[in-house]
This record gives sequence, structure tokens and C-alpha cells, in this order.
Amino acid sequence: MPDKGRDKGAQPRDRKRAVPRAVGWRRAIAVAIVALATATLAVRFFAGAARTAAAARNSTCGALMPDPLAPKLEGLAPDFELADASGKRWSLRGLRDKPVLVSFWATWCPPCVQEMPSLEALARRLGDRATVLAVSVDENWEAISKFFPHGTPLTVLLDPSREVPASYGTSQFPESFLIDPSGHVRYAFINQRNWSVPEAAACIEDVR
Repeated sequence: MPDKGRDKGAQPRDRKRAVPRAVGWRRAIAVAIVALATATLAVRFFAGAARTAAAARNSTCGALMPDPLAPKLEGLAPDFELADASGKRWSLRGLRDKPVLVSFWATWCPPCVQEMPSLEALARRLGDRATVLAVSVDENWEAISKFFPHGTPLTVLLDPSREVPASYGTSQFPESFLIDPSGHVRYAFINQRNWSVPEAAACIEDVR
């Protein structure tokens, strides 16, 4: 006779169902732990990669010996709009999709004349991956046309008023400023540089 007074606790079949359920919870916890560890490693990996890229960029740009940025340039670069020889208007805000090197110069400036061939070599090396703006403070286009009798790969703009270089704190030439695609000034280069070295193109291309 069955014992009607026996405690109706968990039956064997219930225990069999409970065991796999407990195992499932343990597996779920283990999977969650593995996923968390993987995510943590991924975050550390990408953070490390970003630091490595920044270090590499600083190394290549460091080869050009950048000068300290003036406090007024620690942010968005002063915007400007100037015309090229054809009359086309160029604005800095219109070039936000790629790095821009703005170089202030003049045909009557000996260091500018010495620097110009390497600046042209840089423009050829970069192609359409970056824009090199050579902003002249000459009085007119006649002097510039004579300076480049066979044309130039540079985008040459004219600012006889010198208002644009003044907005960058520049009164001595040449001076150049590297601006990232978001429009922020990243580096300043006072006086001439040898822009034909591989580090120059690498520095500009890596600015993101």
C-alpha cells in the first residue's frame, strides 16, 4: 500500500530535471564571463593600437621638429576664403574631409624660395590624400606666375592683405600649419622644412 502520509517532496524525475537546469545556469555564467573577458581584451587591444598609431604619428611628425602651438591655435583653425589664379574660391571649412597643410610664403622671401621645391615634392607625393595650400602674401599674381613658369602641383592662393597669416599669428615667412580633417590645428612649423622626406608625407597622411 502506498504510504499516503509520506512527504511529497522532490521526486527522482524532478531531480533529473533540476540538474540540467543548474548546469545550464553554470554554462550561461561561464559564457558571460568569457564574453566579458573577450570584450575587455578587445578594448585593451584597440586602445593599445590607438596609442601605437599616435606614437608612430608623433614619431614621424617629430622628425619635422614642429614648434609649440600658440594658445590661440589650440582648437579650430582660423577659417579663411581666398582665390587661386583662376578665380576659384577656396575655404578652409570646405576641406574638412582630409588633412590640410597651410603654408604662408612669398616670392621675395629667400627661405620660402629654398623650401618651395620640397613643398612641391610633398604635394606630388600626397596626391589627393591631402591638400597643400601655398598662401602667398605677394602683391599680385604676376610675381607668382613668374615664380612658377611651368605651373605647380600646389594649390596657390593669394592674400596681399596678409590678414590670413596674421590670424595665425604669422608675420615671418615661411610658416606652415598642419590641420586635421576635423579642422583643428595639430602642428606648427616655423621657418623652412624639408618636406620631401618620407616622414613629411607620413605625418600628414596619419593625421586623423
